[in-house]
Amino acid sequence: MTPDPRPVAVVTNLDDPTADLVIAELHDRDTSVVRFDSGDFPATLSCSAFIGGGAERWRGSVQTPTRTADLGAVRSLYYRRPSGFAFPHLDHQAARFAAAQARYGLGGILASLPGCLYVNHPHRIGDAEYKPAGLAAAAACGFIVPPTLITNRPDDARAFIKQHGPVIFKPISVPLYLVDGKAQTVPVAAVEADEIDDSITGTMHLFQAQVDKAADVRVTVMGDRIFAVRIDSGLLDWRTDYSTHTYTPVTPPPDVERALYAYLRHFGLVFGAFDFALSYRGEWTFIECNPSGQWAWLEPPTGLPMTAALADLLERGTHGT
Repeated sequence: MTPDPRPVAVVTNLDDPTADLVIAELHDRDTSVVRFDSGDFPATLSCSAFIGGGAERWRGSVQTPTRTADLGAVRSLYYRRPSGFAFPHLDHQAARFAAAQARYGLGGILASLPGCLYVNHPHRIGDAEYKPAGLAAAAACGFIVPPTLITNRPDDARAFIKQHGPVIFKPISVPLYLVDGKAQTVPVAAVEADEIDDSITGTMHLFQAQVDKAADVRVTVMGDRIFAVRIDSGLLDWRTDYSTHTYTPVTPPPDVERALYAYLRHFGLVFGAFDFALSYRGEWTFIECNPSGQWAWLEPPTGLPMTAALADLLERGTHGT
């Protein structure tokens, strides 16, 4: 069989071990891959695209020092974690203007490729990263959602904690946060009513009823494939110490599986990394879904063929069943 010449585009930063695994798998299949970081524009990345005058879709290419991708031929685009646009040689105002042109120009072209399967589309990622939207969609799709309050009113926070305690605090969004030059994870933490003071008024905060959980479950959906792994750690926030983890592949209940696909359809996603709290009674409580979540660390201890499944999705360029 003649190999499909259409490339798979992988948009991510230079240091992305997960993307490395997927690209290696695609290379082993003789699948053409063009990898680039949109943040390399304009230093080592260029783009030219044309539409109109009889052309009904964008025509042109994206070019790196070693690869060229025909915009009309990209079969699928794996949008991972590209770095941001930077123009250090310009003053602040000019750099801000140039970054906006790059975002809406290059970014807009990459979001408008004809016949391309996005994993995931960058605009859909942006929509799904809003926790309030995710929680509302989860409830509408049939997931169990813990009582949650988002507020900057101290009295409302105290009342919520007294009514629904024990309660945890978690960040609504986690931008890059450095301490002594090292990126930090802001952990989930228990909070008491008497800890709430007027500093709450300074911005929005998310408070959530703590689930009495037996374990956590990470469910990664890749097109029509579901990989669910139970994580036993004994921790309130399993992300704080991976050395405590025990991993066990599990099968989601049918109602949870239906809700997973309903949630992804709601946001127009083909990939999602879902987190659940598993109660002692076997109830799956939705915590969140990350449209760009990590998954590769789960493959070695479980043997689940996750890299192959994602490569399958990108290689065929269609969602599947």
